[in-house]
Amino acid sequence: TDFSESQIELVTGAHLSVQAAIAELTQIHQFVYRSLAQSGDEQLWVSSMPSILPDDQGIPIGHYGTSNVGQAKSVYRIGLANRYGPRMQTISGIHYNWSLPGMSNADYFSLIRNFRRQSFLLLLLFGASPAVCPSFVAGQDHGLDTLGDRTLYLPHATSLRMGRLGYQSDAQSSLSVSYNDLEGYGASLQDALTRSYPAYQAIGVQGPKGDYRQLSTSLLQIENEFYGTIRPKRVIFPGERPLHALRERGVEYVEVRCMDLNPFLPVGIDDSTARFLDTFLLHCLLSDSPRDTPTEIAELARNQHRTASRGREPGLTLERQGQAVVLMDWAREIVQQCEPIAQALDAAQGGQQHQQAWQAALGGLDAPETLPSARVLKALVQDHAKSYVDFVRQQSAQAQQTVLAADWSAEEQSHFERMAAESIQEQSRIEAADTMPFEIYRQQYLAPRRLDVARKA
Repeated sequence: TDFSESQIELVTGAHLSVQAAIAELTQIHQFVYRSLAQSGDEQLWVSSMPSILPDDQGIPIGHYGTSNVGQAKSVYRIGLANRYGPRMQTISGIHYNWSLPGMSNADYFSLIRNFRRQSFLLLLLFGASPAVCPSFVAGQDHGLDTLGDRTLYLPHATSLRMGRLGYQSDAQSSLSVSYNDLEGYGASLQDALTRSYPAYQAIGVQGPKGDYRQLSTSLLQIENEFYGTIRPKRVIFPGERPLHALRERGVEYVEVRCMDLNPFLPVGIDDSTARFLDTFLLHCLLSDSPRDTPTEIAELARNQHRTASRGREPGLTLERQGQAVVLMDWAREIVQQCEPIAQALDAAQGGQQHQQAWQAALGGLDAPETLPSARVLKALVQDHAKSYVDFVRQQSAQAQQTVLAADWSAEEQSHFERMAAESIQEQSRIEAADTMPFEIYRQQYLAPRRLDVARKA
């Protein structure tokens, strides 16, 4: 469960190949679809932007049990709802985690800086959320066009999820987080995690009756609240703060956060997309990566919003070091630079699959009408009477049918049932072991000293 009790989060293990990761993701979908079929008529919604939403009070926030860590998860999400509204949190996407052996913190931050400069390319190539149900923005000044009476959209949008309607925050826009090194990144995050923000002070941690409204009044409640297209990450120990883990043991992998669910693919992503991501990430790592500046950070935010809302607009320009550059020209330049990396990956692994993924990306730039965002608009106009909800409902049924038709063994079913049972048992064990009052737990977990690395004598 992610933000809402009705939002499911599916996570694979770490794999050495794209094929293995997508295969496990497909297996998880197979188990989920079978479980849903046994318990009723629910389906997975296969688009990043949600279906018809009830009013804010009708969006159920996730429940994680009675343990302190479970309660903290719920209170954090209550805080998100109070800070940004619950509708924004009903957006979904794909997080792509990636690492290479032997990489230093400096290597990862070099990659991250280049990724942030060039991630507009991924919004263009793989963005698939150009339209929304009107219920998502009811009562808001949204700036969208109407498409019939059941859909709002922008004609050249690529990913409304990654634009001003998506994971955005006026409060966080005041942050100018630098990715020049771990020390500076950590200092920026620590400031946001420990600095009280007036609007959140007004909300308060608890209401008059003791009900929790958020974890803290800081600009960020916890590290996960910081929005971005990519994050440096480290696997944490139980109870450990993510920033402490990063500072003590260094960056372990990066989390790519700008990928929409592709409603034309049964599990939202395919091998070809992942192979291009691998190629692109290597390109970001291997290219020269100057240090960022506050001016560039602001420029990149404008580029992201422009690409999200207008990316397929002919002649659209972005900013590159203060100069205007045509988006399509810059995109083609980046893709061309990725070709030798795709060739090298195929030479090492055999076959032509990375070069085929590279060729598909180039083909999308040559024919923007074939990009996922354009295909979504074409399909909902031609086949679904301009209804976003009807389009996604059909794609959801088709994805379910495709996944359920795949081979599935009794051994696979029992494997996932066993993992589910073990997870429930572990939750019960954690709940039974908790003796500390939640308020004491909350204060101790959020203590600023928990973010710091102990100084060695």
